[in-house]
Amino acid sequence: MSSSSMSSDPGADVDRIIVDHAYLGVRLQLGVRALLVVFVASTLLVVPPVHYAGVCIAVFTCYAAWAVAVSVWMRRSGRAHVDASWLALFVDLAVVAVLTLVTGVTAQQSWTSDILINALFVIPVLACTQLRPGVCAAVVVPTVVVFLTASWATMGSNQEPWPSILLSTLALAGLGAGAVGLSWIQRSRVQTISSLVRDRTALLTELMTVEQRERQSLSERLHDGALQYVLAARQDLEDVRDGRPAALDRIDRALRESSALLRTTTSELHPAVLEHVGLAPALGDLARAAAERGGFVVEVNTAGWPDGMRTSVDSMLFGAARELLSNVVKHAAARSVRVDLNWNGESASLEIADDGIGIEAGVREHRLGAGHIGLASHELRVAAAGGCFTVRPGTRSGTVARVEVPCVRLPVPDTVD
Repeated sequence: MSSSSMSSDPGADVDRIIVDHAYLGVRLQLGVRALLVVFVASTLLVVPPVHYAGVCIAVFTCYAAWAVAVSVWMRRSGRAHVDASWLALFVDLAVVAVLTLVTGVTAQQSWTSDILINALFVIPVLACTQLRPGVCAAVVVPTVVVFLTASWATMGSNQEPWPSILLSTLALAGLGAGAVGLSWIQRSRVQTISSLVRDRTALLTELMTVEQRERQSLSERLHDGALQYVLAARQDLEDVRDGRPAALDRIDRALRESSALLRTTTSELHPAVLEHVGLAPALGDLARAAAERGGFVVEVNTAGWPDGMRTSVDSMLFGAARELLSNVVKHAAARSVRVDLNWNGESASLEIADDGIGIEAGVREHRLGAGHIGLASHELRVAAAGGCFTVRPGTRSGTVARVEVPCVRLPVPDTVD
């Protein structure tokens, strides 16, 4: 997959998804409003008001023209249209309230107001198309108040008793509460989708950069480690040719150090080392190598891990430990590090704690936004496997990272020489 097929800004993808889903709600709102216009028109036509029919028709005509204009304007997608759509709900509420009061208060008996007041039950449906529960509640509450007020104001002409008014108001309040809840559910779903987009973008970015990062890391470690010893050994060869036997000892030490560094680097490059020695010994070698690079003391506790055991998540835990220890070396300035590996029969846990400078609030988000996705990618892998990856401040100082993931025990492979 080329870089052009993926957005370079995860925030832009998330923002686009939220706006797109909100605009779907706007289009639904336009459709329901069209039904509301038809309902009001049919009521005024079939059951015309006794008094002020001209006023009612004028109000409806203005409302219908306004609804058409709003529909045309909102058919163009965009954040401005989404943000302004909820304000139109108050116009719907005001028109229905005015028509109900005009047709009900001015007549001794009015079937028109009896029918029109039912249109208020449509307002919560319009409000729930919003992706903002707070906005939906801000529309639902005045709708219930208007319904109760209009029912009380027209109860003389409609001869409706208080119990009936209160029960109808309770039904509308229940519908409004359901609309707010539905709006909250819609918002939650969009946020879940947004989170998945961020995770997808992070994983795609990692796939595109992991090889480059691994090559750079390998190049730096070989250059700063084994290569320096080899170059020193070549220089000592000149001393050997000049008859200085002490140079042989220096050459021997340089070759032993370079061999150890090469062996350590090879074991860290690929978790194939797990097939030979298992997770616990491999983790010990990894921790000691990190301690040498970082200049700290490391304590590895694998007493809770059966000897030679293999599990389905060994590679995942090894990769997470490598990333965490690498971060300790680069950023923690720690004096000591503790590594604990345990298995309880159903899940494996890895905990790495240091006494370094710790992680300030917002640093991880800032580094993720800057493209440093190594730790985030391991979190995604653990979450995908049904596990939990947490990073928290230590009790006194430093950072405690814990990985816990369900796993199954695998048969031990044949020993490879």
